[in-house]
Amino acid sequence: MKSPRFVFSRRAFALSLFSAILLCAAFPLITWAIQLWDVPIAVDEPSPTLSQSNSSPAIFMLPEHPGDEPLAEEGRPLYDSYLTIERLRANLPLSLPTAQPYKAAKVVYLTFDDGPDPQNTPAVLDILKKEQVKATFFLVGTQIEKHPDLVKRLFAEGQAIGNHTYDHIYKSLYQSPQSYVAQLNHTDELLKSIILCRPRISRAPGGSTGSFNKGYWELLKQNGYIEVGWNVSSGDASAAKAAAIESNVLTQMKQTFLQSHAIVLMHDGPGHIETVRALPGIIQALKAQGYEFRVVNTQTPAAW
Repeated sequence: MKSPRFVFSRRAFALSLFSAILLCAAFPLITWAIQLWDVPIAVDEPSPTLSQSNSSPAIFMLPEHPGDEPLAEEGRPLYDSYLTIERLRANLPLSLPTAQPYKAAKVVYLTFDDGPDPQNTPAVLDILKKEQVKATFFLVGTQIEKHPDLVKRLFAEGQAIGNHTYDHIYKSLYQSPQSYVAQLNHTDELLKSIILCRPRISRAPGGSTGSFNKGYWELLKQNGYIEVGWNVSSGDASAAKAAAIESNVLTQMKQTFLQSHAIVLMHDGPGHIETVRALPGIIQALKAQGYEFRVVNTQTPAAW
C-alpha cells in the first residue's frame, strides 16, 4: 500500500511562513497585554482617610467641614488627611472646629523637639511605652527625611506628631511670615508622604517670642495652624546633666497656676542623651504626684 502524498503549494508555504513570523513578532505584545490586565489603573481620588491608611484607634482625624461631626478628641492626637493646598483646591475650610479647653487639677503635656533622632527617639519611645504614657513630638523636616521609619513608629504607637518647620535655621526661617509658613507646608508634605496625613499643631524653633510679629500670628491662623508654646522648660538645650534636667522640671511644676496645663519642653534630637536619662525619673515623680499625661491637640489650653 502506497503512503498518501501531501501536496504543499508554494502559496500555502508562503502563507504559513508569514503567519509564523507574524506570531513571533506579536508574542511580546500579547505577553505585555496579559501582564497589563492585572495592573491596577491609577485614578484621581481624594486624600485617603485614616481608616484607609492606618487602623490605629489612637488618633483623631479632622472632618472635612466644621460641624460634620462633633470634635471629640478625648485626649488623642489630631491629624488632617488634607494638606493646606488640597483644602484650598477642594474649597474646604482651613479653620479648625472650636474645642473646649481641657483643664483638670493636674495635667501634664510632655513635648519633645528636634527629632526624630535614631539614638534618642527610640529610647524615649521605649520609656513612654514602659510607663504607658503618651507625649507630643515636634519633628524637623530634615530629620523626617532621614528617618521615616521613626515617624511611622511614632504614629503607630499613638504619640502625637507636631510640625517643627523644615530646617530649623533661624536666618531663612524667620525672613517673613510667608517663609515660615512655607516651611510648615513643606514639612506637612513630607509627613503626609509617610503617614498619609499631617498634624495641625506646630511649634516655632526657639519659641515665638522675639521671632513672631503680628503678621506671623495672622498667617498661622489663616492657614489653620495651632502654635504650641511651653510653660515648663527642662533646660536640656544647654549641657545640663540628667539630674539637673529632672530637677528643673519638677521644681517648676510646683507652681500652682501651671499644674492644670503644664507643657514641658524637652528635646529628643541629636546630642540629648541626658534628656533620655532624666525622663524615667520625671515621669515617675509626676505619676506619684497624681498627674494625668495627655498629648497636645485643640483641647490643650494655651501655655500662658
